[in-house]
Amino acid sequence: MPIRTSSARWSGNLTEGSGTIRTGKGGFEGNYSFKSRFEEGEGTNPEELIAAAHAGCFSMAFSKGLADAGHTPTAVDTTAKVHLDKTDAGMTVTRIDLETVGDVPGIDDGEFQKIAQGAKENCPISRLLSPGAEITLTARLA
Repeated sequence: MPIRTSSARWSGNLTEGSGTIRTGKGGFEGNYSFKSRFEEGEGTNPEELIAAAHAGCFSMAFSKGLADAGHTPTAVDTTAKVHLDKTDAGMTVTRIDLETVGDVPGIDDGEFQKIAQGAKENCPISRLLSPGAEITLTARLA
């Protein structure tokens, strides 16, 4: 399997400095700053990138699980909300809320929920993040 890389450059001090985050193959490049991370400033931040990675990974795992069960989805749309909170240990990602909607012809809600839960527990990004952060899931059929 290939090794995936990304890079970041930061210039200046924490509160007044700024930086750029770039994925290895050039699919994404974004500016980030103290304000984009800890306030509501323009640009991206590491937590948004974690959310994007988790939403993408979960959607692929869920789609595979559905197809393996004989229910190929028309679409799976997932949003991940990463909670960055101040704890005794410092700023910490404490929770990630996954919200997914699946357009899946011919599946009942019980089977849909079971497959969604399996994808939440087994996608590689969930497995990476779950030892340190609570991961919640809300799944509904379109």
